[in-house]
Amino acid sequence: MTSQAADGPETVVASRRSKITPEREQEFYDAVLEQIRECGYEALTMEGVAASTRCSKSTLYRQWKTKPQFVAAALRNNRCPRFTGIDTGSLAGDLRAAAAAAGEWSARDGTQLLQGLGNAVMQDAELQRALRDALVEPEVAELREMIGRGVERGEVDAGHPALEFIPAQMLGVLRVRPLLEGRYADAAYLTRFVEAVVLPTLGLD
Repeated sequence: MTSQAADGPETVVASRRSKITPEREQEFYDAVLEQIRECGYEALTMEGVAASTRCSKSTLYRQWKTKPQFVAAALRNNRCPRFTGIDTGSLAGDLRAAAAAAGEWSARDGTQLLQGLGNAVMQDAELQRALRDALVEPEVAELREMIGRGVERGEVDAGHPALEFIPAQMLGVLRVRPLLEGRYADAAYLTRFVEAVVLPTLGLD
């Protein structure tokens, strides 16, 4: 199964979007993300999702037309910022709390999803935008807010050269540890990373 619209019948691809209840749509999205976690993006097919959700393949093609569009919609639907609401009153406390939240998400299913998407996000612009919308930009925005509050409180200088790299450090280690050690970056690991690397670099304790 390829990711092109030609994969489905022309009459189906060209037809109107069907009416699907929000509950049913959520079932489809959940099935898509679960299959990516278990089998990877390349193995995901419209047929497989249709079989697991007991619907016709034509229903999926009418609604989303191509596999990349379907996966992108599922990713955006899954958008759930993990750092929302974190405000401990100090930048060090916020970064520790963010590490714990990111680690819990990673250990639960986040890293599996990222690994399952693999190189596909680099080859498809729509998937890349969806991944950024769902998993990257919301977290980066929250981290920058934490940093901004720390600067306003005078905990760290606005011109500190390390500040711009904090989001890359926090999010990058989630992806790198499985490659280096074959283990997820869980809450304990990320907290140790923040304590040993991030806070000393910023002059915080």
